[in-house]
Amino acid sequence: MITGAHAILYSADPEADRAFVRDVLGLTGVDAGGGWLIFGLPPSEVAVHPAETSGHQELYLLCDDIEAFVAEVSGRGIPCSPVDEQRWGRITHVTLPGGGGLGVYEPNHPRPPVVGASAPATRAAPTKGLARAKAKAKKKAPPKKPTPKKITKRTKPAAKKKPRRS
Repeated sequence: MITGAHAILYSADPEADRAFVRDVLGLTGVDAGGGWLIFGLPPSEVAVHPAETSGHQELYLLCDDIEAFVAEVSGRGIPCSPVDEQRWGRITHVTLPGGGGLGVYEPNHPRPPVVGASAPATRAAPTKGLARAKAKAKKKAPPKKPTPKKITKRTKPAAKKKPRRS
């Protein structure tokens, strides 16, 4: 039934924000005609929260390591709010070049299966710092040496003995 989701970011400077999505977030896009770019997103999720009134929506992008995300984006001169620890994850808000805001968080909750995937791509609740620890371990691990192939000596099959004549 549902094949995806389409999110819209309204911007006073759409060219600058499109460049941010393409160049900083690294998302690839297609021209839908007339220069309107649509960017692809990784698998997503949706939640329904209680509220006093209906009609308000929010968009948050997910990442595996919020500290690395903030460092990368801040290093490009793009402001981020301080990381806020929540029960459900660690969150920051990015100020887009066009002046709007975008939430980004590192979830602490399990991820739902991807709809339509042949094998469900679920993710267990991450342990704090797990992504950073894995990245450090990967950097420190010495390169694996190729295993030498075992050379075996081939011999000719034994000749069949001719039966003796008596």
